[in-house]
Amino acid sequence: MQEPSHPNVAALGLSALTALSPLDGRYAAKLAPLRPFMSEFGYMHRRVQVEIAWFIALSDAGFSEFQSLTAAARAHLLGLVVRFNEADAAAIKDIEKTTNHDVKAVEYWIKARFADAALPEALRAELAAVQEFVHFACTSEDINNTSHALQLKGARAQVILPGLDGLIAKLREMAHTFADVPMLSRTHGQTASPTTVGKEMANVVMRLKACRDKIAAVQLMGKMNGAVGNYNAHLSAWPDFDWEAFARKVVETPELGETQNTEWGLGLTFQPYSIQIEPHDYMAELFDAVARTNTILIDLSRDIWGYVSLGYFKQRLKAGEIGSSTMPHKVNPIDFENAEGNLGLANAVLKHLSEKLPISRWQRDLTDSTVLRNMGVGLGYTALAYASLMTGLNKLELNEEALAADLDAAWEVLAEPIQTVMRRYGVQGAYEKLKEVTRGKTVTAADLHGLIQALEIPQADKDRLLAMTPGSYIGKAAELARRV
Repeated sequence: MQEPSHPNVAALGLSALTALSPLDGRYAAKLAPLRPFMSEFGYMHRRVQVEIAWFIALSDAGFSEFQSLTAAARAHLLGLVVRFNEADAAAIKDIEKTTNHDVKAVEYWIKARFADAALPEALRAELAAVQEFVHFACTSEDINNTSHALQLKGARAQVILPGLDGLIAKLREMAHTFADVPMLSRTHGQTASPTTVGKEMANVVMRLKACRDKIAAVQLMGKMNGAVGNYNAHLSAWPDFDWEAFARKVVETPELGETQNTEWGLGLTFQPYSIQIEPHDYMAELFDAVARTNTILIDLSRDIWGYVSLGYFKQRLKAGEIGSSTMPHKVNPIDFENAEGNLGLANAVLKHLSEKLPISRWQRDLTDSTVLRNMGVGLGYTALAYASLMTGLNKLELNEEALAADLDAAWEVLAEPIQTVMRRYGVQGAYEKLKEVTRGKTVTAADLHGLIQALEIPQADKDRLLAMTPGSYIGKAAELARRV
């Protein structure tokens, strides 16, 4: 028997409450900075930008059939890019209902703007005479691949890298602030040679800095070479024109807003070889770099979660918040749990993107198109996780009493320096003697001091070992933390 539909299903509109994805539902406000780049609106905006850049560049190519545009025409065209808004995107979607082709809808929308009744008659006549140069010799993928690159360019520069930089700066601050605060290490979950809280933060800083540099260094590629990458249509119109050099110039000339010159392009790296689609190898490189960064942050989230559990960190309380519906005392490390979960979701999407996108049957199939529309999902969960981590880190308060108590109960960690000094002076069976005294036992300061006093080593070294405590046995940890 078929289940009846929900009685209110027909009345449900799209809102934060009815959105299928929490990125556009529960967490919509937190992802507002990413939406202008990675949404359908952002994709349309970049398509308009690419079409206009190509059109203006054609007017300056020296063709007798397409004279250089007037200043008024250029200003109008640039305005279509700069002032592009949600109503414009909706108008393109309306055209697409007829064309059933999203790129063609952008072309028709631009041509309709040439005929805007509000324009001076002379300007309308100028643009009408050359309107067939909109999308000239382009395949849809010439527009799409460069638009995707521009989307990623904006998202990387305005959302992903700033979010990552904020985390690096916060962790560096913690590394410096807590550089001298000793902490018991735990290797395999067991007590081990002490470190400092700051040094453990410094470790993460250095890992993240290396990953950040890799994300920033990925060259975002763009191709403008026609249906199968050979400039076939271009050369059929002007066989003696250097179309490859022209395409390179459009792709690599700085983007609008990146230069003061009147000439502008897309500010990407030129891809000289392709099939119908840009190969997407750079996307795989970028998404892999972000995923590696996210893996490091999963590691951090779990470690901080553990430190909170051990009592090393307290969490700053916020009035009105509830940690448990039944246990009033609880202050849960939810920000780190939220971050860990979202980083996992991000990596699931990013890894699929990096594995799938470089694969295309023959000169192209359409599987990349539907997958590419989910770039914002992978980056959205990434940005959400970065925000959660920052919130969690800002709530932390160090509990030095708990740290000190843990150290004071772990005198066995000094077995390492004692046996190392014994080895220096050739004391036979140094490791074995310390193992007998410490392994699996509760070790006290008195136990170790008795052993040290009996050693046949120079008095100065005895005194140094006797003065040592678990909290002072931190090696270069403080120096390394301050240096990061």
